Formats: sequence, structure tokens, C-alpha cells
Amino acid sequence: MRRLTSLLVLLFLAKGFPLSAAEPGPTVAAPTARVPAEFDTHGLPFSTVFVGRDRFDSLVARAAPAVGLPLGQRTAVIGRALVGTPYRGFTLEIDDRIEAPSVNFHGLDCWTFFELALAFARMLDEPREAWTPQTLLKYIELDRYRGGVCTGSYLSRLHYLEDWAQDNERRGLVRDLTRELGGIRGPHSAVEMQRAWKGYRYMRNNPDLFAGIVAMENRIARTPLYYIPKDRVAAIEPQLQSGDIISICSHDGDLIGTSHVGLAYRTPDGVLHFMHASHPRNSGKVILDQRLSGYLNHFSSIAGIMVARPLK
Repeated sequence: MRRLTSLLVLLFLAKGFPLSAAEPGPTVAAPTARVPAEFDTHGLPFSTVFVGRDRFDSLVARAAPAVGLPLGQRTAVIGRALVGTPYRGFTLEIDDRIEAPSVNFHGLDCWTFFELALAFARMLDEPREAWTPQTLLKYIELDRYRGGVCTGSYLSRLHYLEDWAQDNERRGLVRDLTRELGGIRGPHSAVEMQRAWKGYRYMRNNPDLFAGIVAMENRIARTPLYYIPKDRVAAIEPQLQSGDIISICSHDGDLIGTSHVGLAYRTPDGVLHFMHASHPRNSGKVILDQRLSGYLNHFSSIAGIMVARPLK
């Protein structure tokens, strides 16, 4: 399976990936009845919620060889095809008030990188004629929002990785492997949004959201946080698989909170790498980084990781 995945990645790259330049793709047929023909944008223009149709079409045109892979392997192949995409923060802040599922192929941050790779991989389970922007957005909604439903409210979005993992595991979409891989409980911090609220467009324009955000963060902070200390990660790397979702846990004073996320990716030589959208302070784009344990040890602020495996 490792060799097959590597060959598929080479096929993607040979045909023009990563997505570093606009490339026209084929016209895609209308979706079947399995996916609503009209995606609910909650009143926003479709051009606002879906950016980068040329790159989407280019990826669709080359996706067929990945269809038979398990979901995790498929997610890794799609993620590898996105390597080189520029880092762009706050791409989900698309309106002053209305929240809607959205995709931007022109720029990704750490969260939108992994969720786009996963949503695209899930879309490939649909009939070929349903590989459309609308279908992709439905799978983004499935992953990004509490219970898989966007209500049009900012508070329906899952804003914290530990909350995301719990919600998605409850719905059978992923399996949280952290505790069985030796995770320990840490003192939980979840205050980023109330602390830095001015950095969020929705919160700046809707002061009434603040109380709901504080309540959400307080609830999350009361939830036990388990993480695998970084000095134990090298020992468990053989148990990780390409496509596993790796959430980084960092020190916040005496507490620990989630701070970054990416995908595990095993190369043909057996090394498990960290694939992620790297901040402009570092690489400023989606990269296939060094060995996961080496990446963690490079940053003194990192405490460890959480691991979630896509199931369906």
C-alpha cells in the first residue's frame, strides 16, 4: 500500500501538481440527487464561498487513480497534491455577519489545508458526476460544523481542534487515537478567541457573539485534554498512518492548548513526515516537512500531539 500510494503521488506530480499555477480543467457535470443541486450559501454569492475553480477542476481531472485507496491514504495523496499552495490566514472570515461553508484553493492555513484534503478525499466516494464544488462544500460542512450542520451562525463552527475531534468522533467520522497511543491528561487552556477577539472579523462586527464564544471556550477548557508528549512520539511513529490528522498541543503558561494541525505522511523510505500549511514566519506555504518527531522537537513551545484517524 505504501508503494501504491507513492506511485499515485508521482502520477499527480507528473501531471502538474502541486497546484502552483492556474490550469483550466474540464467542465464538470451537474451533481446527482445524492447531493443537493443548490448548495445553501446562506445568502452569500457562490463566488464568495468557493474560490479557485480552476485549481479544483485541475485536481478533479487527476483524482481518479486515488479512488480505490482507503480514506486516510486518499487524504494523504490529496494533501500531497496541495503542497506548494500559499499560506493564507483568515480565509474563513468571508462576511461581517453570515457564516457559510467555504473553500479557497488560492490560499490555505493549517486547518483549511487538512479539512480540504479530507473533504476532497471523501468527495471521491461519490459518483464521478458528483465531483463538483457543491459536493465538496457539503463535505466541508460535514467536517467543519457542530453536528455537520452550518446554521449561518459563527457559533455553529467548530473553532477548536479538540472540540472538532470530539464532535467528529461522536459522529463516527474519525477515531481519536491519542489515549491508546499513550496520551496523558494535561491542564487545558482554551482562551485564544476571547483573548484575541479583535483579530476575528465576525467578532469585531458582532459584539453580541462574545458571550457565546466565552461560554464555548469555558466548556472546552473544562473538557479533559489528552495529548502524547513529544518525547514519546518517535516511539509511536510506526503506529501512525499517512492521512492521520496530527493536532499540535503547545504550552500556554502552565496550561496546554491546541495550536496547529497537519497530516501524517509516510514516504517510501518509511519515514513519517509532518505535512502542513506552514506560517509565513517559516515557509509560508503547504509543505512536506521533516520527520514528525523532529519537527516537534524543533519548537520548545510544543508539548505534544493529538492523533485522529479518518474513518468515513
